[in-house]
Formats: sequence, C-alpha cells, structure tokens
Amino acid sequence: MGAKPPLKPMHVWGIRYHLKAMRRARDLALFNCAIDAKLRGCDLVKLKVSDVAPGGSPRDRAAVVQHKTGQPVPFEITESTRGALTAWLAERGQRSDDWLFPNSRRPGDHISTGQYRKLLCEWLSAIELDPKAYGTHSLRRTKVALIYRQTGNLRACQLLLGHKKIESTVRYLGVEIDDAIALSAQLDL
Repeated sequence: MGAKPPLKPMHVWGIRYHLKAMRRARDLALFNCAIDAKLRGCDLVKLKVSDVAPGGSPRDRAAVVQHKTGQPVPFEITESTRGALTAWLAERGQRSDDWLFPNSRRPGDHISTGQYRKLLCEWLSAIELDPKAYGTHSLRRTKVALIYRQTGNLRACQLLLGHKKIESTVRYLGVEIDDAIALSAQLDL
C-alpha cells in the first residue's frame, strides 16, 4: 500500500492522446483539470463552470477553496486544459446546474469520486498501466512532483497543494534525506 506515485510525463501524454483519439471531451477536460488544479478528488469533482470558465470562456487562472482545509488554492489553467474545457463546454451545452462535470445518472449533481476513480482506472488501463498502482492522488501529485524535481522548491509545492505546514509537503512528496543533502550541496556559500 502506501502513497500512490505520480504519473510520469509520458503517461500524461499517453492518456491525453488516448482521450483525444477516442473523442472523450469530458474525460480529457477532467484529466487535464486534475493535473493542472492539483486538487483532491472530492474537490475536483465539485468544480463548477463558474470556477474555471465564467461566461463560458476558460480563465488562465482559478482558485478553489479546499474542503479539507478550508483554504483557497490557486492554480493555472494551461492552454491545453483551456482547449479541452472549451470543447467540453460546447459538448456539455447549457444546463440549469453549474457543475463542470455533471452526473448523468443523478440530474443536478456532480460526478462522484467513485466515478472519477473508475474513469482513472479506464485511462490507466488504456495505456497499459496497472490501475492498482495509481490512485486519484497520483494526478494531484503529478505536477508538483515534477516541479519539485526540476526546481527543488518545496515552498512553491506547498503553496500549490494548499498545505499549511512544509512538513506535510515534505511527507507528501516523499522528500528523503538524500534529496535534502543533494539540494544543500548545490548551494555554495
């Protein structure tokens, strides 16, 4: 068991390619939002159109108050995600509810975290990854793990995840003593 690993960039691109090829606009928008927003599944499925695309046009940035912490977490909406959102919103059409990812079985409600997990399993299987090895938190971790590997900036990761304590971010990213020593060695004062 333990923490599920983040996806690698090649996995992200593989899933995106698959979803585009299968013309699954909603799933591509959901997957891209998961990567960009870095939200827990319970917060991701509750995104509203007004959070990311007020007036129908996707924003460059958004902020969502996390259910667990009650803290707002800002995130950038990349160009590829804005494109996916635009396509999904056109397909979704006007609705009386504001859910970005509405539940087709329960009108007026959003998709459930269980439905999100099931979709993730489908996406992972499509690119021949073992769904048991990954979870919805893998998508939350993906971008911040890459940012940490490229920059070593724990504070930036902390802000992006909405963690109150840097220690939480260290545990979340699995920063080991070897990483800390390697970063320290890079600084020549």
